[in-house]
Amino acid sequence: MTNDEIRPAGAADVPAVKAVTDMAYHHYIARIGVVPQPMEADHAANVAAGRVFVVGDPVVGLVVIEAHEDHLFLDSIAVHPDAHGQGMGRRLLEFVDARVRALGLPEVRLYTNALMWENQKIYPKLGYEVVERRVDGPYDRVHYRKRLN
Repeated sequence: MTNDEIRPAGAADVPAVKAVTDMAYHHYIARIGVVPQPMEADHAANVAAGRVFVVGDPVVGLVVIEAHEDHLFLDSIAVHPDAHGQGMGRRLLEFVDARVRALGLPEVRLYTNALMWENQKIYPKLGYEVVERRVDGPYDRVHYRKRLN
């Protein structure tokens, strides 16, 4: 296995999954006024359920995905700040696309906080389209989908 392979996370990766997620999302707390939902996730349960895929040794990036009958939900993508600008996020999103195709699903769905404007610039460039904007408790979310053929 190379350091660049995206692989399923194992139990030993849980502390790194939490650390990378926290580092990737922490700076948003002041902007959005609440702790981003990925920081409060049950990382051990997500890993045990096979929903987390990581890259790096030590882990520098990850995605949390969940297959549904008609789509793959991208629950979270996190890249360690030290790995920003190296194409890691794009690689992880390409992995998600490949996973959708392998599962025979027609689309990826995700949402991002409306105040995480960086994401709103990135996702459309990668083929995602806005489906709706909806407030869910303390979170103002922009929902996206990417249809794959």
